[in-house]
Amino acid sequence: MDRPSSSRHSDRGMQACHSTATKDISYNPVLHETEMNAKGISPTGNDIDFSVLEPTTRDYVVTVPPFRHLSVHDPRHPAESTNFPLPVDSEFKAKKVNLLSLSQPFMRSFHVSWFAFFICFVSSFAAAPLLPVIRDDLDLRKEDVGMAGIASVCGAIASRLLMGFACDIIGPRYAGACAILLTAPAVFCMATVSTATGFILCRFFIGLSLATFVTCQFWMSCMFNSSIVGVVTGITSGCGNMGGGAAQILMPLLFNLISSQRFFGSARFTAWRISFFIPGTIQVIMGILMLTCTQDTPAGNFQKLRKSGNRIKDSYFKVIIHGVKNYRTWVLGMLYGFCFGVELTIDNVIAEYFFDKFNLSLFLAGVVASTFGLANFITRPFGGALSDFVASRYGMRGRLWTLWTLQTIGGVFCIILPFMGSLGLAMAALLIFAIFCEGAGGATTSVIPFVSRRSLGLVSGIAGAGGNAGAMVIQLLFFSSPNISINRGLISTGILSICCTVVASTLYFPQWGGMLCGPSKSIDATEESYYRREWSSEEESKGMHIASVKFAHNSRGERGRMKMSLDGKQIMPSQTRVASVETPPHANIVTTS
Repeated sequence: MDRPSSSRHSDRGMQACHSTATKDISYNPVLHETEMNAKGISPTGNDIDFSVLEPTTRDYVVTVPPFRHLSVHDPRHPAESTNFPLPVDSEFKAKKVNLLSLSQPFMRSFHVSWFAFFICFVSSFAAAPLLPVIRDDLDLRKEDVGMAGIASVCGAIASRLLMGFACDIIGPRYAGACAILLTAPAVFCMATVSTATGFILCRFFIGLSLATFVTCQFWMSCMFNSSIVGVVTGITSGCGNMGGGAAQILMPLLFNLISSQRFFGSARFTAWRISFFIPGTIQVIMGILMLTCTQDTPAGNFQKLRKSGNRIKDSYFKVIIHGVKNYRTWVLGMLYGFCFGVELTIDNVIAEYFFDKFNLSLFLAGVVASTFGLANFITRPFGGALSDFVASRYGMRGRLWTLWTLQTIGGVFCIILPFMGSLGLAMAALLIFAIFCEGAGGATTSVIPFVSRRSLGLVSGIAGAGGNAGAMVIQLLFFSSPNISINRGLISTGILSICCTVVASTLYFPQWGGMLCGPSKSIDATEESYYRREWSSEEESKGMHIASVKFAHNSRGERGRMKMSLDGKQIMPSQTRVASVETPPHANIVTTS
């Protein structure tokens, strides 16, 4: 009986490992991809499929014209000798998640990033559940409340764009900590406001801290393998977004404790001001922890890698150009605008909606409204995990269909919500709405890492800014005019969300396909070709494309479980480990995030 091909590959890999001489393989463009993979050659001629090698192989070198060498071992890489607490791929990204661990570098960065985003979310929406008290204290009109809601999300549009660029250049650790620490004073200043203008400005500056969402997405893409990036980004963004729901409970609770005669006995108009000192203080602590207890990549911090010569400083201009000119960046920004943007809008209006419609107390309205935000703990990871699961069989096309389905159903339940006449039915509709709306956010963030390797931070920033831009548009159109009721605003929001989700059908990756058609049959429609097109020949001669080559190989799982060969047979797509890449003697290694 013949042994499986994987066993034969393993045998050849061991033979290569035991060989004392270096073996050279020439590139033959006539060979079909399947035959080339069997010989250990990639279809592009510039890379090699290392599925023929055992992971422990160290001396097998493939020479590829005109100047590049690919080797399993590169002694110059700073992370090569590191014993990581989790299994890693060729980019030293973790292939598993251990939620109960705080070990460096993966899980510590994981927990610090999501909790920092969580407390920024709490600060940004701390005013929403206290609006019935704040509007009486400051004599706010409905227009003022609407403008404050818009201000709380529109500031993050610019800050998220800048954050994406900053992550690419200085790393997620410094970028995230700066956003957290620079916006913390605005949280404390909320205690001093006495006018509607001051209230709006404070909410604007606090909202800038929502840029930490980009830090989460970028950082997790640096730390975890593409096969689990959906669930990882779903967990971090979900736990962070949960801050919107936590604020609905935490702030009324703090208000009641501070104003209660059994505790502090402060006046109502004083108690809401003191409440803001709690999230502000925690925000400062998280900024300091991010700076002192984490690192940018598994290999180390950006600054240290550059000093040691293991990271080449990229061109600011080219990072921006490659991120901006990729149309997928803007499509995902629009899609995120009508899932996360809808979520931000609901966080701003839902407590007031339940308070007024069902005559609930301030605290009870906050508790009911909190279920929408707190659901992120389950719904965001659900969206990311569902995207990863479907992609394991149907590839990127499955991810896109998952995104469209979740967001469309979310829009339907946004329309249904205002028709619910009882509190129980309204809560049920709200929870179902949360599952699909927030799940769509998790599905969107699972696609973002595949758009661009070189400009990952900027792509994340633009997509994240799209979420805030969507929230600003929705609130401006449907929730800022006294002539539009909240019920009517919710119906209009659902209709707009469904309509805008149609643009998901325009997303197409030549190597993987899109919602409506399969991958291109062109010989250049490969992962390597897609990600290497961001680098010029001169940059490749310096080895700056190495991380993109590794990522291309690690992303082959996006082809799906089954692929058709030219002779009509089904073959498994390559999901291989990729070795470190040795560059010319004059070049440095780029360990891009």
